[in-house]
Amino acid sequence: MLVADRYRLQVCVGRGGMGEVWRATDEVLGRDVAVKLMLGHEHDPSAADRFRLEAQTAARLSHPHVVGVFDFGTWDGKLYLVMELVDGDSLAGDRNHSTVYSAEQVATVAAHAAAGLAAAHRQGVVHRDIKPGNLLMDSHGTVKLADFGIARFVDDPSAALTTTGQIVGTGLYLAPERALGQPASPASDVYSLGCVLYQLLTGQPPFRADTATALLYQHIDTPPAPPRQFGVPIPVAFEDFLLTLLAKQPEQRPQAQAIADWFASGSWRDQPQPLPQAVPAPHPQPVPNPAQHPAPRPALHSAPHSAPHVAPRSASHAAPHSAPPRPVPGPATPGPRSRRAAAPAENPIAAISRRRPRRTAAVAGAVAFVVFLLIGMAWLS
Repeated sequence: MLVADRYRLQVCVGRGGMGEVWRATDEVLGRDVAVKLMLGHEHDPSAADRFRLEAQTAARLSHPHVVGVFDFGTWDGKLYLVMELVDGDSLAGDRNHSTVYSAEQVATVAAHAAAGLAAAHRQGVVHRDIKPGNLLMDSHGTVKLADFGIARFVDDPSAALTTTGQIVGTGLYLAPERALGQPASPASDVYSLGCVLYQLLTGQPPFRADTATALLYQHIDTPPAPPRQFGVPIPVAFEDFLLTLLAKQPEQRPQAQAIADWFASGSWRDQPQPLPQAVPAPHPQPVPNPAQHPAPRPALHSAPHSAPHVAPRSASHAAPHSAPPRPVPGPATPGPRSRRAAAPAENPIAAISRRRPRRTAAVAGAVAFVVFLLIGMAWLS
């Protein structure tokens, strides 16, 4: 089947309540594309106008993590949208079995999907329907966001919750403020992304209920259970950050670009950061207690500080807050004479030989004095 005399449909790769997606070939440019045919829009008179507006908005986005939009038009009474063909599958997996991904894989999904959301939010575009089926992963592991503002026209009967003009999106991933009827915002996309990441880690969305009303109340009032309670082996930092995406108040959630940067930087791994090297404190020198140990006698030469039995250091080097040592009375510092007296005793023979010339000179002087005295007395007489 040839659509708009250009796109040849080959095989249907997805089908919903209001549309279907085909793998096709652009026979003009010779490339593979994805063609989405919208069905049942005749029941909503404004659907064509809204679909056109959303298609034009999505076409303005050019980002490696956003599925590109190539063409839009009407063919055979049906609206069609031509998009980039992603060679891979969505993260929805099997309807009856949810695939559980490792922390490493979910961190990659989070970084890519948040980067795509950040690019859209910078352009004023809100996705409004983030869910596993709208996250496509190609053969190289790159995640791309699909259906910006378009999926609101495609009902998923398994888990869709729609109120015209108020709530549009999948109930399992619906933000609390949207459940209260408030308009969608970038923070709403962040909450939905948090629900998707939670499901990829645990195998189930954070909230499940038998009725749509009970599910809405859980989004509004019930805090999500930490994934580690289910035995999921993820770092504590990963879990704590994921729970901030699921905050009930929009202003408490991080922005999409911050999410992309955080996961891309590897902060989710809980890697310990190197601490600054501590400078070892100097070993305190023991201060002797005068009451227990007698004060040593002063020495002539200082002993090395490394010996533990040396005399105490001077007051200028004493430990802080320590009481100065009491002055201990001791012998006065010896002078030159006392040092000579303290010298070792010399050889007695050497001492006598050194004193002998002094005695001879004294005797000779005395004899000379007596002789002169006698001569003087004789001369006077």
